[in-house]
Amino acid sequence: GHSDADVLSHAIADALLGAIGAGDIGRHFPNTDESIRGISSLEILKRVAQLLANNRARLINVDATVVAEAPKIGPHVAGMRKNIAHALGTEESSISVKATTNENLGSLGRGEGIAAIAIAMVEQK
Repeated sequence: GHSDADVLSHAIADALLGAIGAGDIGRHFPNTDESIRGISSLEILKRVAQLLANNRARLINVDATVVAEAPKIGPHVAGMRKNIAHALGTEESSISVKATTNENLGSLGRGEGIAAIAIAMVEQK
């Protein structure tokens, strides 16, 4: 891939960009831009946070769910919340990360991939 393929951070970035009507991650970080090849997804979140600030928007909260059969996400949630909050310049209490499985259904259930879904609430200043 073009970045580190962190599906959770990418879903959060898309949710935040959508909340301010700024398109999606592909618009701002296209895989055709060689200057960002290998970019850290946490760096993407930092840049998205700056876009929010530039658009006079303040993050209220993020609620995200990771769908994966393996690895087990639960033991890593606290660290994930901390890293995401730091990248976005907000409190950990504003970041919710949950995990679920696809109950052995479909490609996700067979462990062929991982998905993430996120929603974000922002306030226009």
